[in-house]
Amino acid sequence: MWNKKTLTLAIAAICCFCVCAQDSTLLLNWQHLQDGLDYCETNAPEKSIVNDSKISILKINPDRFEFRMLSGTENGDSTRTAPQWANDFKMDIILNAGMYDLGKTLNSKAYMQNYQHFNNPNFNPNFGAMIAFNPKDSLLPNFKIADLSCDKWDSLKTKYNSFSQGMRMLDCNGKALTWNKRNQSCSMLLAAADNDGNIYFIFSRSPYSHNDMICFLLQMPVSLENAIYLEGGPETSMYIHAGDTTIEKVGSYISGSYPNDDNKSFWKLPNVIGLRHK
Repeated sequence: MWNKKTLTLAIAAICCFCVCAQDSTLLLNWQHLQDGLDYCETNAPEKSIVNDSKISILKINPDRFEFRMLSGTENGDSTRTAPQWANDFKMDIILNAGMYDLGKTLNSKAYMQNYQHFNNPNFNPNFGAMIAFNPKDSLLPNFKIADLSCDKWDSLKTKYNSFSQGMRMLDCNGKALTWNKRNQSCSMLLAAADNDGNIYFIFSRSPYSHNDMICFLLQMPVSLENAIYLEGGPETSMYIHAGDTTIEKVGSYISGSYPNDDNKSFWKLPNVIGLRHK
């Protein structure tokens, strides 16, 4: 006998399989912004219910950038928009560092650390991915997205200085993780790595379910692994300044709590990742 919850989860899994099963590949026409930095916009494989159904992708060679964890709890207990974070700390790129706690608006929903500062010291066992940067050993990757079922936390936490925990979208082998999250659709930002060490920050203003976006990742013409969800809804932010090029992307829609495409401006954020070109 199927109850309502079980039936909903089954439908979500079936829908994800149907999208992933399509034999198509995202077309990526890269715009070279500077050494180690490329950008493109492409049509999503499926039309969204609102806006332009575009996916924006920032490709980064992490060896060409300095990464900083910028948190309100470490910088005056204040929030800032992405352009304000960039201006105040002389950063070229600003991105969401992860979801934050709506009850404690300066704090991440899961573990977040920057050197000796703990924005949230509580490791969340339900969040299976971790961003790690500022390595303690120069031989380590400059920026790492870790699947915590493959990279054990007790070992990883000794190797880096900056961390932000989030939910997995692809595992360490590039396999899709099925989300059972109320069939929610939203604008979103996520990050993924390829097997050459490049990092991709992937933004969509048009709302999709998390399972839809996971399936879109599998249709990219590169072998991605270790994808992590960073943020969704109107808080979603991507700010890029490279030479004469400035790119500003803000989210809007999130089903249930903000089901519209009305947001036109950056929201103030408590925690961001800042990148500065070396």
